[in-house]
Amino acid sequence: MTDYVARNREVWTKSNAEYTDQRAAETWAAEDITWGMFGPSDSELGVLGDVSGKDVIELGCGTAYFGAWLAKRGARVTGVDITPAQLETARRCSAEFGIPMELIEANAEDVPLPDESFDLAISEYGASIWCDPYKWIPEAARLLRPRGELVFLRNSTLVVLCSPNEGKVGEQLLRPQFGLQRIEWPGEDDGIEFQLPHGEWIRVLRENGFEIEGLWEIQASESAKDHQYYDFVSADWARKWPAEEIWKARKRG
Repeated sequence: MTDYVARNREVWTKSNAEYTDQRAAETWAAEDITWGMFGPSDSELGVLGDVSGKDVIELGCGTAYFGAWLAKRGARVTGVDITPAQLETARRCSAEFGIPMELIEANAEDVPLPDESFDLAISEYGASIWCDPYKWIPEAARLLRPRGELVFLRNSTLVVLCSPNEGKVGEQLLRPQFGLQRIEWPGEDDGIEFQLPHGEWIRVLRENGFEIEGLWEIQASESAKDHQYYDFVSADWARKWPAEEIWKARKRG
């Protein structure tokens, strides 16, 4: 197990005990598909389209609420995560809500499933920031059928560049864009993230057989409030600049 996988498992085990397990039922019960900290709906953004009948893999599923939203819409969902505590919460919610889902303890960089098994691979702050993109993007390509879709949500490059090591995002650039890749946050409760600038994302996606179909830079609505847990960036900041972005790509075939 690499250092960042072990570290991130430790961080999410603690997070599960502190809040993700407690709010799992609420997120599983939600009817709308919403994105990120400030919650624009997918019906508003138009990212996913019809998922009914599709085989879907969620890479870094956590408590698997996003996969549950897709399963409610007729998708056959498999969730993959490295943290046993998160998967245990997901299994409990799957039983409580009667939403069947296959859940596998595995690293999204190396998934023990056959080639070309899925129509859609998705990551909502899972593999998209906690795994090495030079490993998980090729793995997503392997798992997808020809013309399969990859959709992932991540912090925007801009919000990362404006993020201090500790404290809230401000209005100044604080770290270089060139060389941006692995970020080791200094707090004892912080994990190890992977963030790339846009040009490098384009390169790694294209080199692994993807055609880019869309990039949504999310703007917080006028009614959006600071997130209860992820308050490192304010809703006011996100009304002026994108704090999050969704990428959509299709495997060539």
